[in-house]
Amino acid sequence: MKVRIKFSKSGPLKFIGHLDVMRYFQKAFRRAELDVEYSQGYSPHQLMSFAAPLGVGLTSDGEYLDVSMLSCDSPELMVKKINEVMNENIQIVDYKILPDNSKNAMSIVAGADYLLSLKDGYEFMDKAVFEQKFSEFFKQDNIAITKRSKKSENIVDIKPMIYHIAFEGDIFRERIGYVKETKLIQTVAETYENNIKVYMQLATGSVNNLKPELVMEAFCNYAEVEFKPFAFQVHRLEVYADLSDENNRKLIPLDRFGSHNES
Repeated sequence: MKVRIKFSKSGPLKFIGHLDVMRYFQKAFRRAELDVEYSQGYSPHQLMSFAAPLGVGLTSDGEYLDVSMLSCDSPELMVKKINEVMNENIQIVDYKILPDNSKNAMSIVAGADYLLSLKDGYEFMDKAVFEQKFSEFFKQDNIAITKRSKKSENIVDIKPMIYHIAFEGDIFRERIGYVKETKLIQTVAETYENNIKVYMQLATGSVNNLKPELVMEAFCNYAEVEFKPFAFQVHRLEVYADLSDENNRKLIPLDRFGSHNES
């Protein structure tokens, strides 16, 4: 059977890269004595895949792992069994059983919510000026920035890949409960006294993928201030699939797929 596991990542473990996170889960599943399905052949490995692996240095409330199980207990018990062998900075928050014909999370990712916060100790601009300038930045018809890859550099318009922005005090993605009545709830995000932050929903996935760091670099260019890549903490709030038709985008959190039982 296919299952989808949602987990958070915080604290010092934000510096652990994706391959090490994958190995960590493989070992944790063995310690918890889970009945995970293995591939066939000379070098069998656990059948698992991650949705939009998190970059080094980022924290998250909403990371997803799909894994194939031969059998399992109730989702509540599975969450308990796995968390008992996990580090406190990586915790399972949900466990869903998927239909047999479900696509894996990696193949359906289309968007993600982020919280980007300015760390204490960095000179930048005050909160009111930041929010005003960022709003003006987002209202531009085009936002051009050099997007770099291992093989090339291209100037691209990232505006179509920025779906929404919001600030604390706005209702941001209220349907998933992250920001409500100016308070951030159910999150492992780091907080800073200056309270300079912006929420953004960005295109994410294999077709279009926009990193929040690139958005901030474009904003700093617009505001004519120096971009300091380590001045900001990026926190992922949620990852989405897109179930839209030709006219309307319809982003659905990945934990809305599947159920807590096998029927």
